[in-house]
Amino acid sequence: MELPALQPSTLYLVATPIGNLEDITLRALRTLRECDVVAAEDTRRTGQLLKHFEISRPLLSYFQFNEAKRSEEIVERLKRGEKVALVTDAGSPGISDPGERVVCAAIASGFRVEAVPGACALVAGLTASGLATDEFHFVGFLPHKSGQRRNQLESLKAVSGTLVFYESPYRIEKILSELNEVFPDRMVVLARELTKKFEEFLRGTPGELIEKTKGRSLKGEFVVLVGEVSGR
Repeated sequence: MELPALQPSTLYLVATPIGNLEDITLRALRTLRECDVVAAEDTRRTGQLLKHFEISRPLLSYFQFNEAKRSEEIVERLKRGEKVALVTDAGSPGISDPGERVVCAAIASGFRVEAVPGACALVAGLTASGLATDEFHFVGFLPHKSGQRRNQLESLKAVSGTLVFYESPYRIEKILSELNEVFPDRMVVLARELTKKFEEFLRGTPGELIEKTKGRSLKGEFVVLVGEVSGR
């Protein structure tokens, strides 16, 4: 079966592995090979990914602090009929990563945006958590400041479904303490190192998880999931 050719003047949002290189899709590889340029959050990291799969494409750097300027440049490339692949360091562009502004700029200028789906820590953590998946609320990263973070957690008490956060290993102890104050009776799942060799799911109430993780050096990015009141 002949595969459809990439379309000119199209922005392709290409999901990349979140840890395990085998999770890249055949479609993602073909898109990266056939595009005119790859816009990458970190050109060094994406360069290593392309080298691993023996792909040679021009790289364009875009990240949080130059996304507005790069959006204009990407739109100009689309106007010239170029096929632009957009990637982040890991996972799906725009999900707690740069990309949203570029997408909005392309759509506002009348250009086609196409998702090339693949690995996503949110989906991987949620589906294997054992918590309800029929309804969930994705928060992304909570604020760094304790007061703002506590206020947001309090506001989420009234939200139904499973709550999903991203968190760094340096704040896990702090977030568990705050969850123990706000959601002491709910089931919480910590999913870390997803798709990697040391992937791990830790389950329990916030208080139980505080005991389970005490004295442990927990590395890797986390997906933190909080079940509903009746989730245990």
